Order: sequence, then C-alpha cells, then structure tokens
Amino acid sequence: MIQPQTSTRRSQRERVVLAVRPHDGGWAVEHEGRWFDQSDTREEAKAAANKQARKLFDDGKACQVIVQGEAGYFGSPYNRTAASH
Repeated sequence: MIQPQTSTRRSQRERVVLAVRPHDGGWAVEHEGRWFDQSDTREEAKAAANKQARKLFDDGKACQVIVQGEAGYFGSPYNRTAASH
C-alpha cells in the first residue's frame, strides 16, 4: 500500500507523490523508491499514475503526480494534484 509522505511546501499536509520516470527501457511510476506500472510510453505510465492518484484522492489522501520532462520538471517536482484531473 502506498503511504503518504509529509510535504515540505506551504502546508504540512501529508501527500503521496507519484513520479513518472524512465525505467528499464520504458517508463514507470515510482513512489519512495518502489517502481510499478511499467509501460512502453510515458503517456501510458502517466495514465496509470493518474488512475492511482484518483484512487488515493477518492480515499481522502492528498496526491501529487510529477512527470519527468513535462513543464520543465527534471529533479524538482511540478505539482499536479488529483483534484485538477
């Protein structure tokens, strides 16, 4: 089960951060060093991350999806909450 982590941004709400990154020749979703939903394309991995984020959001957990290579992200997170999808 994915556990929330404490955000260091403005609020100290617990937030689950899911990162879509290159992995083993494709793309996958990473959470706290664990990889899941391996895909051939970034779009497939992003869809899987958003689906997982929606489930977490529906369970009342704050969630953030970051995608390497989008909106200038490379090393520092870009906020995409489940509520905005």
